[in-house]
Amino acid sequence: MSSHEGMRRAAGPGGAGRGTGGADEIPELAGAILDVVDLVPAGRVVTYGDVAEYLGRGGPRTVGSAMARWGGAVAWWRVVSADGSPVAAYRAEALRHLRAEGTPLRPDGRRVDLTRARWNGEPGTGTP
Repeated sequence: MSSHEGMRRAAGPGGAGRGTGGADEIPELAGAILDVVDLVPAGRVVTYGDVAEYLGRGGPRTVGSAMARWGGAVAWWRVVSADGSPVAAYRAEALRHLRAEGTPLRPDGRRVDLTRARWNGEPGTGTP
């Protein structure tokens, strides 16, 4: 069972509350996606495709859809596009979080340096 089962996403990237069932109940796959994102340590990131690969199911778009709907329940800014770009709708907020966590960025300051910041999926590997 997912630790996020029953959670619902509130408006915006930062909010989530406990669901009571109904249309916003998180499906099992979405809960598993959120569980993976919860494993990503501060200062590290994963791509949408990394999350799908870690789970062995879904794909980047499936992960993106789940994050768009329920990502406020987790550190959503730690999931980036394959080119290291944070989610466009919340880019400035994501970059604030990433900088605060010491996540290595590329020289342009708008994308994560995936070579240095990508999480390898191993617990306890949080130092960039």
